[in-house]
Amino acid sequence: MNPPIVEALVRNHRRFLAFLEQRVGSRAVAEEILQAAYVRTLEKGGELQEGEGAVAWFYRLLRNALVDHYRRRAAEGRALEREALEATELGPDPELKETVCACLHELLPGLKPEYAEILRQVDLEGRSVPEVARESGITANNAGVRLHRARQALKKQLERSCGTCAAHGCLDCSCGKPGGGCETPA
Repeated sequence: MNPPIVEALVRNHRRFLAFLEQRVGSRAVAEEILQAAYVRTLEKGGELQEGEGAVAWFYRLLRNALVDHYRRRAAEGRALEREALEATELGPDPELKETVCACLHELLPGLKPEYAEILRQVDLEGRSVPEVARESGITANNAGVRLHRARQALKKQLERSCGTCAAHGCLDCSCGKPGGGCETPA
């Protein structure tokens, strides 16, 4: 990129940040958007149109980045609403709860505390991911990722502890033994 263009963009960093922060209401989000815009500028090499100044061009790029940000946020919100609605409509299945491997409760304490807690709240208590996220002070996306990782970690523990029974979902667990060792009914 042309050094005078780079200088103009660096010199206006605070103005760009204030512009974004005013529109998104969060300094951290504004910094994230600005950083991504700088990266995009470096990747594209600065596609300035003839007669357009670097600062005006960059503001146009920032406006486009804001539109993209709000589109993503709206899509994430719709997905979380659908998930919450489905969880509320379906609710926990009492029959399934009764048949789930008894070893699960014994293995939870062996997981990372935040994994055990989110599994307890979402899968065992039937609470929604957005609700648990709010109470934990994390984003719903972060809670969703944490729940996924917690389920994967629990699955590995169940497979180690229960063997074949766990590979088939532990729905017919008959072991009832603390710490595992499921025996599939004959």
